[in-house]
Amino acid sequence: MPPGKASSRLIKTVNLEAGMPSVYQALSRLDTELVLAANERLQSLKIIHGYGSSGVGGDIRIGVQKVLREKVAAGAIRGCIFGENWSISDEQTWGLLRSNPSLKQDRDLGRRNPGITIVVL
Repeated sequence: MPPGKASSRLIKTVNLEAGMPSVYQALSRLDTELVLAANERLQSLKIIHGYGSSGVGGDIRIGVQKVLREKVAAGAIRGCIFGENWSISDEQTWGLLRSNPSLKQDRDLGRRNPGITIVVL
């Protein structure tokens, strides 16, 4: 895509739990996907990381959330909305939806799904 031209896609979905990777592998892929999204000038990413529904695990979720909090604090990304907060009643979500109305079509919106995180780039 030419420099300065914004992508028409507002959100890209990345499944970090596909293939049952280690936490290290999943976090490495997260970093790669963040770089690719920035290069594509995407406005947001939906990260699928799972939540340890079997009663054990959830290590990828914990690692992803930790890394994303650090990236927000460092100014590397604008924000992140954890799936349990991805609802129009959440202030940060509502702000993102106001600036990107097409995200209201996201199938996970309002489901309070702890297995996803929305990254605001």
